[in-house]
Amino acid sequence: MGTLISVNVGRPEPTEYSDPGVTAIGKKPVDGPVEVTAPTERKGVSGLAGDAICDVRHHGGVDQAVYAYAREELDVWAEELGRALPDGVFGENLTTTGLAVSDAVIGERWRIGETLLLEVSATRIPCRTFAGWMEQERWVRTFTDRARPGAYLRVLTPGVIRSGDAITVVHTPEHGVSSADVFRALHSRAPEVLPLMLDLPGLAEGHRESAAKRLGV
Repeated sequence: MGTLISVNVGRPEPTEYSDPGVTAIGKKPVDGPVEVTAPTERKGVSGLAGDAICDVRHHGGVDQAVYAYAREELDVWAEELGRALPDGVFGENLTTTGLAVSDAVIGERWRIGETLLLEVSATRIPCRTFAGWMEQERWVRTFTDRARPGAYLRVLTPGVIRSGDAITVVHTPEHGVSSADVFRALHSRAPEVLPLMLDLPGLAEGHRESAAKRLGV
């Protein structure tokens, strides 16, 4: 069992390093309850009330409704980078403790609060906006090399959450393919995972299509 230590949402801010010219990657903790619902569009809509999605081509929607990252991994990054990394700094909606989020299995289900049920669906693909926001030289390469991507989740049952809520893993598929495995596969670090992705239950369709393209099928 894990704990939700922070619920984070972002507001649009102007930027020079994002294609739309605005970004909401700099998410901030919210005091009090936050409603989480299932977006109806594939892209462009967050699952969290009050959370903006600026790059509607690549973020949000059903398969990327909620992004989670572990506080433990943020602490490792903070030590490596020599700077404070507050909750939400990686653009995560949920900052957790007690869960190995990057190693969460695709299709794994989390219960948070009284009713919210989430399912691990996708991995993160580091982008130009993330690099510009972090202001770290060769950040995309560094993040890719570490392969600690956190995880995206879809909303199966809507609910209301707040910091301090327990996170209970209620189902873990037996196939064992994690968010980190998919991340490595999509970055040419684990080609043996690509065939598994073609029929992997719960995997985001965009990732499945990417695997098929790389395999030429």
